[in-house]
Amino acid sequence: MRTGATFDVRDHGARGDGVALDSPAINAAILAAEAAGGGMVILTPGKYLSFSLRLKSRVTLVLGDGATLIAAEKGPLGGYDLPEERGPQLYQDFGHSHWHNSLIWAEHAEDIAIIGKGRILGLGLTRNGPGTPWSKQAGERPLSMAVMPAADVGKLERTRQAMQGMGNKAIALAHCKRVKLDGFSIFKGGHFAVLASEIDGLDITNLDIDTNRDGLDLDCVRGARVERCRVNTPNDDAIVLKTSLGLGKRSSCEDIEIRDCAVSGFDLGTMLDGTRRQTQELSPDRDRVTGRIKLGTESNGDFRRIRIANCRFERSRGLALETVDGGTIEDVLAENIEMADVTTAPLFLRLGARLRGPEGTKPGAMRNIEVRGLKATGVDPRFAAIVAGLPDHRIECVQLRDIDLSFRGGFNEPVPASPPELADAYPEPSMFGPTPAWGFWARHVIGLEVKKLRLSRESGDRRPPVLLDDAHARAEDAQYWPDKV
Repeated sequence: MRTGATFDVRDHGARGDGVALDSPAINAAILAAEAAGGGMVILTPGKYLSFSLRLKSRVTLVLGDGATLIAAEKGPLGGYDLPEERGPQLYQDFGHSHWHNSLIWAEHAEDIAIIGKGRILGLGLTRNGPGTPWSKQAGERPLSMAVMPAADVGKLERTRQAMQGMGNKAIALAHCKRVKLDGFSIFKGGHFAVLASEIDGLDITNLDIDTNRDGLDLDCVRGARVERCRVNTPNDDAIVLKTSLGLGKRSSCEDIEIRDCAVSGFDLGTMLDGTRRQTQELSPDRDRVTGRIKLGTESNGDFRRIRIANCRFERSRGLALETVDGGTIEDVLAENIEMADVTTAPLFLRLGARLRGPEGTKPGAMRNIEVRGLKATGVDPRFAAIVAGLPDHRIECVQLRDIDLSFRGGFNEPVPASPPELADAYPEPSMFGPTPAWGFWARHVIGLEVKKLRLSRESGDRRPPVLLDDAHARAEDAQYWPDKV
């Protein structure tokens, strides 16, 4: 990555006053750097009002300390680049399928970077895509166009036209190699603060993201490191790996490391300002606030060799590994995980059969999963840690070691001993309702090993601490405290 030549955007006409539109000048500086064979495009302290910036190969965009890149509102000053014409997107939503309608985007670029201690302020970005952005049914999301009635498809296309010129992502990258994001912050990043699709070699370090939907979405990425990032997302997932069909083909997530990160569901903006307020209780899906690190839900491709270490979840849903669209999740290690105020289940492994994909898509697989050194306090008492496969598609080879779960209160309402399978439902820990065990519930699992499991709760609960249903398990050193002393 060449960094020798520097290009100050003010030399290309940028004002940095927060009033004049500066994206033409910034794009001119990017093109000048590209023409020079690469270089650093620098935003010095100031407020830079902008529509789409098009990052090019061997160019580093530097958001200097005191520089704020402000996403402009679509209107008299113009609008964002139009979403690519990709035809009907049958198996994923609008946000996963387009990149150009973003504040910063790059496609087929190499050796690119966005660095610095400045801030991206997404005031003009929308968090929504065309059509109804949130379903009224708890736990659901919009289904694919492939199963939508013709009238609904028509409505979706009309609202898509209304989005022409709007931006709904802070940073979107597709088909790129050797990418670095470091040091800056994002407030209100739109549908995705960062969407990285089919990237080979991705380093994301030292970012602070406080946003109104997803934080970091890595979709079909290979060879990635996410380290020392703080991501606050009360309405959606914080750090999520996906393998969608957004690029029109089946691909995989491989060799990913997530280390020393913190995810949370504090009120929007209050992680960045330090107040960490907790007045918002529910996400738009009507479960409690989200946050969390997750694999899935989009899972047409495979996930392999994923490492999650030394991470903290706070006022957040727990760690979720989900394959429901035909992909395989295998060789995952999560270690040294701390959670406080867990808003649903502390651990959720789900192999399902939503099968949002082409005709012939079949359930995938989940195997060789190890979780060691997970400590969670203040867990919602309705939901145990869950490992749930299907009768004909069992989860295989799961090792849980040194797991310490402490639940708030108890739950004494009637609960079915065997909830329905719900094979094709959108996967969330709440999909089954309150779980039939209060601490750990597993069904349809082969090769489950549990060592050093500690379960405690603050008050009485009529459910058993552990329930195994069609689970071939071996346990060692498991201890349960029905009530805290």
